[in-house]
Amino acid sequence: MKPIGPLMIEHRLIERMIRLLKAESERASNDDSISSAFIDGAVDFFRTYADRTHHGKEEDILFIELQDKDLPEDLKSTMDLLIEQHRYARRTVGALADANKAYQEGETDLLKDMRSILDNLAEFYPRHIEIEDKHFFIPCLDYFDQGEQDAMLQTFYDFDRKMIHEKYGIFVETFEIDLPKP
Repeated sequence: MKPIGPLMIEHRLIERMIRLLKAESERASNDDSISSAFIDGAVDFFRTYADRTHHGKEEDILFIELQDKDLPEDLKSTMDLLIEQHRYARRTVGALADANKAYQEGETDLLKDMRSILDNLAEFYPRHIEIEDKHFFIPCLDYFDQGEQDAMLQTFYDFDRKMIHEKYGIFVETFEIDLPKP
């Protein structure tokens, strides 16, 4: 498998989540309410899977490896665009989390804003994925020999293996703060 394989496989799961966002936005429009539990899960999905796991492999591995390569200007510009798009996704998911928290606290007038954020994410991610899948990942492979590709693929696997431990380590640490010291 090429190192872009896992990234493209991850895109397929993100696309499935996008379909769920669209469905929840439509359901919220019809019912005049939104599922806060679904939004909590979606925020977790985007923060942990799409951003920390998927974008993490891109930014912390692939993009760093590409910095040492003599890339043409168009690929450098695309990489810069992708980094900015990752920042946009983080901000947008953060806005969704904030709106959901306020909604849960009784600010039901945020329903329209939350639907708008869901719709923005649902429009953003397919375009972002298309840039990566069709215009960035494949051309980038030309700048890595087979040994480098194999090493990067292994680094991706190692990165994934650590993610679950990181996620739940942070979870436990967050709640330990409130415990009295032994």
